[in-house]
Amino acid sequence: MLARTYDCGQMTMTNAVVLIEAERDALSTLGGALADIEGVAEAYSVTGDWDFVAIVRVPDHEQLADVVTAEIGGLSGVLRTQTMVAFAAFSRHDLEALFSIGE
Repeated sequence: MLARTYDCGQMTMTNAVVLIEAERDALSTLGGALADIEGVAEAYSVTGDWDFVAIVRVPDHEQLADVVTAEIGGLSGVLRTQTMVAFAAFSRHDLEALFSIGE
């Protein structure tokens, strides 16, 4: 999983992947609550050791800290989180653009 800082027009954005463990009683409602948080671009329910994955896109690290600790961590039913902030991202779109230079 990956997050990145990238240039979005005039604004640099910080992206992060947040893994979330939830209480069993919160599983049915937490996905929607996560998606409603400003800065959460996407929220997924997942299998494995974690219950949800949130993709966070914010202008700076200070706002990232607020979204993760105050907003996500403050939701009823969130037991713990693990946040990964990445410095580079790779996607098929990025790679195709790279290899099409000069065509």
